[in-house]
Amino acid sequence: MKPHTLTRHLDVQPDDALRTIADVHALPSWNTAITRVLDVPTPLTVGDEWVVEMSALGQTWSSRSRLIALDRDARRFSYHSDTADGNPSYAEWTWTVAEAPGGCEVTVTWTLNPQTFWRRVLLGRIRQRQLIKTEVPTSLAALQAALEAAGPRG
Repeated sequence: MKPHTLTRHLDVQPDDALRTIADVHALPSWNTAITRVLDVPTPLTVGDEWVVEMSALGQTWSSRSRLIALDRDARRFSYHSDTADGNPSYAEWTWTVAEAPGGCEVTVTWTLNPQTFWRRVLLGRIRQRQLIKTEVPTSLAALQAALEAAGPRG
């Protein structure tokens, strides 16, 4: 499937935004599809994997992600995610944070790569629509709220 991108202005410092986005332990506090973190190495380095519990499309499953890049200077966090059940379908995610007047711009880019028949012809399309219309915008709004509640960090 083709990559999709969504950008939102957040009224917070760019480094605070990236710190929260890259804090895997905090994902359930603002990512609406993640219900809990099941496993994460600390500290997180390139190649490390973490597992979260996801809830979407009326289903709950474990998702395994592998860190591709965490570049604090470029404010970029990228990872590969798939289901922990061995299905070969996967997604690539990149979160980029840029300075902007009054805060920052957070850009999320994702590419779904459905590999099995049902994920290619049906589930991938449904999931893509859900991500575009509700899940990613809702998570970005929740990220803003979580950062505002935490206050400025140094």
